Amino acid sequence: MSVSDANELYRKNQLLAALPTEEYHRLLTHLEIVSLSRRQILHEINEPITYVYFPTQALASMVSLMEDGATIEVGVVGKDGMVGLPICWGGNSATTQAIVQIPGEALRMTADRLKAEFDRHEALYRLILLYTQNLFTQVAQTAACNRRHNVEQRLARWLLSIEDRVPGEQLLLTQEFIAQMLGIRRSGVTVAATALQQAGTIRYSRGKIAIVDREKLRSAACECYNVVKNESDRLMRLMDDGT
Repeated sequence: MSVSDANELYRKNQLLAALPTEEYHRLLTHLEIVSLSRRQILHEINEPITYVYFPTQALASMVSLMEDGATIEVGVVGKDGMVGLPICWGGNSATTQAIVQIPGEALRMTADRLKAEFDRHEALYRLILLYTQNLFTQVAQTAACNRRHNVEQRLARWLLSIEDRVPGEQLLLTQEFIAQMLGIRRSGVTVAATALQQAGTIRYSRGKIAIVDREKLRSAACECYNVVKNESDRLMRLMDDGT
């Protein structure tokens, strides 16, 4: 990749953008620009992870698959982080599937190279540890949210979290896909989306969702959004302070 292309893209990923310049330039030759398509699988359950991804425009979901074929999203990764964290933990595989939810560009690196850079215990090591805490907070709060809050609150929380992680004014999301990610029936998504639209928080038509009043949508969401958002902002400040 050209240096100009890489420099433009890496600033769009918050994890890479927090790296010191010298360390980033060392990584530069090992990163490649890739275009991720909708429903593309980035890694499968219990299979070796061969690449890690730093999304700049795309958004990926970490999805649990049940024996009966049901799916539910347990976490999302966008411009805030990296897909493939188990590589850093030494496990080399995951019990979740990573699937592209919103297509777009990302920067990719081989898993072996990422592990080698992580084991240097320099800035990337610290940033990935902070991001791991960020992601753990998201996953834990999602588990609590799925148990305690109604579909409308969960949908509002989910849409806000998606918008935080991808650029653009419209989200291309079908009701079927939202239902799969939230682990509910499609009819439940229809009822919740209609209620949010009637309240003037979103505009929904033919698989396109636009958030038209973010503050109203935030009020409609459960407290889980603020818990995750506040922790994410705090950890991002620590990332910036350390470089």
